[in-house]
Amino acid sequence: MTPERPDPAVPTATYRLQLQPEFPFGAAAAAVPYLASLGVSHLHLSPVLEAVPGSPHGYDVVDHARVRAELGGEDGLRALAATAREHGLGLVLDIVPNHMAMAPRHNHALWEVLREGPESPYARWFDIDWAAQDGKVLVPVLGRPLGAEADHLVVDGDVLRYHDHAFPLREGTRELPLPQLLDAQWYRPVWWRLARTELNYRRFFSISELIGVRVEDPEVFEATHAKILQLLDEGVVDGLRVDHPDGLADPGAYLRRLHEATGGRWTVVEKILADGEHLPASWPVAGTTGYDSLRHVDALFTDPAGAGELLGQYRRFAAPQTDRGGHWEATVRRAAYRVLEHELSAEVDRLTRAAGRLCAASPDLALRDRAPWALHTALRELLVRMEVYRPYTPGDAADVVTEEAAAEARAAFAVPEEAGAVDVVRGLLLGRHGDGPGHVELRTRFAQTSSALRAKSVEDTAFYRYVPLLSATEVGGDPALPALPPEDFHAYCTRVQRDWPGTGTAVSTHDTKRSADVRAALAVLTQCPRRWADTLAEVTRTGEGVPDAQLAWAAWQTVFGLGPADPERVRGALLKHVREAGLYTSWTEQEPPYEEAVEAFVDAGPCGAPGERVHALRAALDPHIGANVLGTALVHLTMPGVPDLYQGTEDEYRTLVDPDNRRPVAFPPPDPGAAKRAVTRAALALRGRRPAAFGDAATYVPLAAEGPAAAHCVAYARSGEVVAAVTRLSLRLAEAGGWRDTRLTLPEGRWADVLAPAREFTGRTRVEELFTPLPVALLERVG
Repeated sequence: MTPERPDPAVPTATYRLQLQPEFPFGAAAAAVPYLASLGVSHLHLSPVLEAVPGSPHGYDVVDHARVRAELGGEDGLRALAATAREHGLGLVLDIVPNHMAMAPRHNHALWEVLREGPESPYARWFDIDWAAQDGKVLVPVLGRPLGAEADHLVVDGDVLRYHDHAFPLREGTRELPLPQLLDAQWYRPVWWRLARTELNYRRFFSISELIGVRVEDPEVFEATHAKILQLLDEGVVDGLRVDHPDGLADPGAYLRRLHEATGGRWTVVEKILADGEHLPASWPVAGTTGYDSLRHVDALFTDPAGAGELLGQYRRFAAPQTDRGGHWEATVRRAAYRVLEHELSAEVDRLTRAAGRLCAASPDLALRDRAPWALHTALRELLVRMEVYRPYTPGDAADVVTEEAAAEARAAFAVPEEAGAVDVVRGLLLGRHGDGPGHVELRTRFAQTSSALRAKSVEDTAFYRYVPLLSATEVGGDPALPALPPEDFHAYCTRVQRDWPGTGTAVSTHDTKRSADVRAALAVLTQCPRRWADTLAEVTRTGEGVPDAQLAWAAWQTVFGLGPADPERVRGALLKHVREAGLYTSWTEQEPPYEEAVEAFVDAGPCGAPGERVHALRAALDPHIGANVLGTALVHLTMPGVPDLYQGTEDEYRTLVDPDNRRPVAFPPPDPGAAKRAVTRAALALRGRRPAAFGDAATYVPLAAEGPAAAHCVAYARSGEVVAAVTRLSLRLAEAGGWRDTRLTLPEGRWADVLAPAREFTGRTRVEELFTPLPVALLERVG
């Protein structure tokens, strides 16, 4: 047991645990001794507030004032914190300010709003458009149109029941005939399909089961954060992860209020940064949760030339249409149109109404006489051209809702005078026509809709359509730029150390579509694209039973990355894949014959006898997969920022998209001798011994190798005390003849090998010796 120590302002490393009824606070407490021995400084807990019963993730909060009973309640959380503190660990909590569960049966605040309407004291909590739907909250829970489900709507005292749903009845309405009773309520239970076009509350992306919360209201902020702030004040919790800040009305204002309320505790935000986009410097946070680091680490181990060749092989094999998986930008654009016309139709209609009100009431006559359809078209055309998740201020909007985008948007209009709606809308978004409440509302709604659109069109649609390299279709990733040269990686790390030294870094999370080790294996295919194409030609020679070639390509890559596994896991992931892609089936318009064909193909092909050929290729490439796995792990643990280890990833951890990646893991893991765990332990111990070498005032200095294979050695020094070096593109290296006389000049001093303490190096070191027996090296200055 390590001695109790003062909590550092910034963690040295965090360890993410997915709490759920199967893995409550008690199970986490039992794992504490092992996790402390691993070398992390803090446990990073998934949401702990009261959630919908049985929730496997906790993001569907129903009561901010209570710690979740299914996890052990507040007593269980405090006991976990005490156990953690005894072993020198702190706690970081994941909080969910953007939304709550649309489950009035469990959500008291929402129950009161449905019972009392806009006059309820809780009405200010929820982002509801009371001006729409005749002032009634749309509740899209019916399995069929109302007439077909009327017999299942049952009055039970002052409660209206529909299967497991329950809704409050307004006082004095229980005796009314059903049609009049429904008309008398502050809500309308409707067929779930109406949510797409009729919904009048903000939701999380397109998930109607999660209703937006107005934390921009100080009273709502206080009510929804009181318990979290109490836990911080009493030392139970040390830091925070903020889920989905892009859904908030004003993320910057929220984070400033949170910073003040917490006294400046270490806080990171789940912000997805596009290529070239930077976290707003005005946000008082330590940084992001790490998806930007994930993209840069993955790209470092991807061969740019091979990625291009693999793209060509994919196009020849699958022959995808340009905008249905053939070309990245075109695929994203088409997906964005589809999302706006389907999942987010209600959100665009709300935007259109807001713009219409401003135009009709404007003292500037140039804004008037704008037809709703023209405003709708202008909004749609500007939204689909957004290349970041959202703007945050009118100044930001000028950078992301560009004149170039406006020029393209005008082309959607046949009549030039009608195309003026684009300039009107852009002017409103840029704050050129006023700054009243209606103007702020339009800008806010546009930003929130833009965020939802980007998530749904890119992460949840285009990533499943454009599949030449599955490791590049990852949260925060850029499939158009799957590889980066080491110089770009070093530039990124230098910038992070300068601007956001306490930011979170991650390579696997509860939201990644494939774990880091699966992606590390897939990246090896960029070093042997022809070999992959030949293997694929062999296993698909007959072409029988293939539902579509894009799915087949993705399925074969899935089993290559995952390795031998339970076919049920593969079937589940690929069924989710085709539904998210939405090309031949979807979550809301399922095509059973196609889905049955997908399952039959998976069983007979990738998970059948032909799959053995792919497994054999994986086995042949195992040393190079191992180099990527260990290289990714070491870079993650030694680059600037605070590494967050996802549960189980200290060992080789192969998982697919959720729910596959959210299964409980065993503590301690069964195999104590794995190389990855040895590297993880060594790196975490070094961070613990030399925290200043990785902290706010640390330095990051790239080290350049010299010689015939210099491009395959990526190395850097941290604060003159630590050197990390990894092998890049090891298969290409082997094919070119190995390291030969490649050398790495170490900084001045004597350097001990942390992974093999008996070894020491100085000066100009042969890289082949440095990378023996492992393809990575971690050195500590000892003199």
